[in-house]
Amino acid sequence: MKYTLSKSLEIIERTPKILFTMLLGLSEEWITCNEGESTWNTKEVIAHLIVCENTNWVPRIRIMLSNSTNKTLDLVDMSAHFKIAKENSLEALLNEFKMLRDKSVTEVKKFNLQNADYANLAFHPKIFEVNLQQLIATWVTHDLSHLTQISRVMAKRYKNEVGAFKEYLKILK
Repeated sequence: MKYTLSKSLEIIERTPKILFTMLLGLSEEWITCNEGESTWNTKEVIAHLIVCENTNWVPRIRIMLSNSTNKTLDLVDMSAHFKIAKENSLEALLNEFKMLRDKSVTEVKKFNLQNADYANLAFHPKIFEVNLQQLIATWVTHDLSHLTQISRVMAKRYKNEVGAFKEYLKILK
């Protein structure tokens, strides 16, 4: 699929709604399970999405669109979400994420991005030069990746309960 902002926003705008529908009201067993040591549970994933909303997507877009000569992107703190997840209910996390995402989408639309803007570059300390189109495409893919992660973690709760059907459930492999 060829990149367009409108197609990207189709996913970016829907992610909070998908998460609310999928997760709100579930028992603790669904939202606090993980896949083992050094893996994330659902609450931690939502908290990570909040961290990214605050430090990653729109802040990086602002840097890329700026006239600054130093367009270095900060790394995302990959442990900041653990404290946030512990200190908040799932409902509070979902509400916070929705509020932040709505704000992000509004700001992206206000940028009134033109085709030439997507070539704007910045320096990422680990992957070097990236452009705005790549950043927004990564935002979409990041959302989809974490939606998949949540589904996979939850599906594995019934890994043993499905019996011989496990053979047909790729998500459990």
